[in-house]
Amino acid sequence: MRPLFLLFLLLTLACAGGARAGDFGGLPPRAVAALEQGQAAEQGIGGRKNFALAITLYCDVAQMGGPEGFFRVGRVLSRGPASLRNVPLANAYLALAASLGHREAAEHHDPRVANAALGDNCGDFVRDWKSPGFDLDAYLAAQPLAKRKIADLIRRHAPRYNVDTRVALSVALAESNFDATAVSGKNAQGVMQLAPVTQTRFGVSRPFDAESSVRGGLAYLKWLRGRYGDDWSLIAAAYNTGEGAVARHKGIPPYPETVRYVRRVLYFAGLSPLETSCSDARQPPPRPGVISGAGRKPPKKPEDFCFRALSF
Repeated sequence: MRPLFLLFLLLTLACAGGARAGDFGGLPPRAVAALEQGQAAEQGIGGRKNFALAITLYCDVAQMGGPEGFFRVGRVLSRGPASLRNVPLANAYLALAASLGHREAAEHHDPRVANAALGDNCGDFVRDWKSPGFDLDAYLAAQPLAKRKIADLIRRHAPRYNVDTRVALSVALAESNFDATAVSGKNAQGVMQLAPVTQTRFGVSRPFDAESSVRGGLAYLKWLRGRYGDDWSLIAAAYNTGEGAVARHKGIPPYPETVRYVRRVLYFAGLSPLETSCSDARQPPPRPGVISGAGRKPPKKPEDFCFRALSF
């Protein structure tokens, strides 16, 4: 793992103290959402078990400052299906989680087995695993009633804003996993995680009211679509980090969190596969073409999409 990234994680966690499994205190809503979605993929909630997706999401959590992500990667590798078990590699991820303050990681570490060496990419081994596609409708059907009602709000309102319904649902998934009470460290609020300035911009007066948040998020997505057309990868990037950053970088900003966010949104929406061969996982994903109405352009070649755990 890159020393600078580990230093960043250590500084981030220094004030928070140690964490136990299931303790998400201090994590941003996007990280909590990824943990919940990773657990669903690991346990087969709302679809078939998908360990490649689970580990990819757990690595996303780790990149956002959560040692719980590294812990869960190690736990899958130590206690998952026999065909996936790799105790030396599990030990390496568990040791990393423990070094970052995760108090339960040491309990899962097997001291009889030496730790494997870790490469630069968290979870890079999953690129060779078979992965079923993500069934957005099945995932949503397995959610609690309150979250299903929020998904129904998005389904009802998205066409009125001329926003692709599956993209809108996927943004809500990536932002908060349909948590109307979510608040980030930067005070983004509600289901669609709108910052106060964005709330003012799009007339949101009740950010914790699900319908108000959904309408505001859809209004922002509509505005972004007016700027970027049907390029949903740029729309997702701008939603994540602001249209100013997209303009400065003349495309998807090369921020690891933003790149991972765009790939999650595109994958959840069915616009990008999970597994590909990536020549350089540190680069932003190539934009996957436009979607309009019922159709969308297919990728020209496998390298046009790259969704896997990125280099830190």
